Amino acid sequence: MHLPVVLLFCLWPSTALAVGPVHADPIAPVILGVTGILFVALLGRFGARRLGQPSVLGELIMGIVLGNLGYLLGIDMIEVLREGTAIFDMVESVLEGRGLEAAATGSFSAADAPRILHILRGPNGAELLQVAQTVDVFSRYGVIFLLFLVGLETSLEEMHRVGGESARVAVVGVLLPFALGFLATRWLMPDLSFNADMFVAATLGATSVGITARVLRDLGRQRSRAAQIILGAAVIDDILGLVMLAVVSGIIVSGGVSVPTVTATILLASLFLAVALWLGPYFLRFAVHLVRHLDLVEAKMFISFLFVMVLAWFANLVGLATIVGAFAAGVILHDSYFLYWGDHAAHRYRIKDLIMPLEVILVPIFFVLMGIQVKLETFLQPGVIQVAAGLLLAAVLGKVACGWAARRGSGRFAIGVGMMPRGEVGLIFASIGKGLGVIDDALFSAVVLMVVVTTLLTPPLLKLAVQRQGRGADRPVP
Repeated sequence: MHLPVVLLFCLWPSTALAVGPVHADPIAPVILGVTGILFVALLGRFGARRLGQPSVLGELIMGIVLGNLGYLLGIDMIEVLREGTAIFDMVESVLEGRGLEAAATGSFSAADAPRILHILRGPNGAELLQVAQTVDVFSRYGVIFLLFLVGLETSLEEMHRVGGESARVAVVGVLLPFALGFLATRWLMPDLSFNADMFVAATLGATSVGITARVLRDLGRQRSRAAQIILGAAVIDDILGLVMLAVVSGIIVSGGVSVPTVTATILLASLFLAVALWLGPYFLRFAVHLVRHLDLVEAKMFISFLFVMVLAWFANLVGLATIVGAFAAGVILHDSYFLYWGDHAAHRYRIKDLIMPLEVILVPIFFVLMGIQVKLETFLQPGVIQVAAGLLLAAVLGKVACGWAARRGSGRFAIGVGMMPRGEVGLIFASIGKGLGVIDDALFSAVVLMVVVTTLLTPPLLKLAVQRQGRGADRPVP
């Protein structure tokens, strides 16, 4: 029932762009384009909630529907958004002195280049590039704030308290899917580069604990032993996954795999986190002292935004992903730094409360954009369906098996299923791989399908696993 409305709303920005000179304000097409994306995200979120599914799933699926229907209907804006960073690669090549046709041929496939050139040479080409650039920037900000909030909810003390059991589950839950994913892509697509195999394998090692936490909360089992192990392991899993992402990205950027390169990347990631954890508090205390005469809300917003952006930039400066810096910023920053405004427990607004509105607006843009860039026609290519099935099998088996790293009686199957969804974390990894040019459209679509299916499977399987758990595994952890 919502599909005609979605198409109408998406055609509206596209039609508005076609008017061209009528717009007195050059930013108007950007406003319309971003608003259209947000409208689609809202419908996806609403539909997912009505069906009892995670919001990210609805936003992603609506993006897939919009992207592929827009492509079939020939909507220029959707066709440009579908190409992702390839559009910006082409623009960069043109600015470096290459001809437009040569730049397009080098950035797109032989079938896509003429169509994209025709669109960009049209009367609305400049406006379409503005929309694409803005949506891309907003989506990247969304990912940064998403990882910042994950870091805010991560406690180093709690990580230390959960002990070896969660650590074992996390380590197995990262390494086993990585190994299975690498073998699956190497076997099913032997023509892929070694870098592509590694990046896909790293994506399989990710875990999105938000979906699991919601199911456990709905069942009233968030205090069970299995739940505590899952949540503790997921925190460690996030850090291990980010380190693995840093290592794989470093190998790709350096152009080869060698023991010195891997060692240097691991040391660099560790050094960055250690320096951030060491110097971050000093920076925060100094910054808070400077803004002590501001209102509390202003101080928290300014300091939080400044801190997360500085660490994200420094992470990129040393060759790591910006989300590594955003996560570190969230781990370091907390409300107790704002001592000039009294006891932080009595503050009306927490940092999380103030940052959440930014995340609510920007993160859905990222998920819809990821969905738009899923090209369903790539599944018609030979071997893509087999690769998607192989990745799904490796993703499920690798995470379910990690539950057996917990001790007997802890609810091993429930723990393994709870670690299974990739959700937003898997999409972030896949988008970075696509941005680096190591994952093509076909492989990206296969990875997104794996993310969707593992996210869909987790709620019903986890409910079944928890309900069948023994009484010993259900006892609350003191």
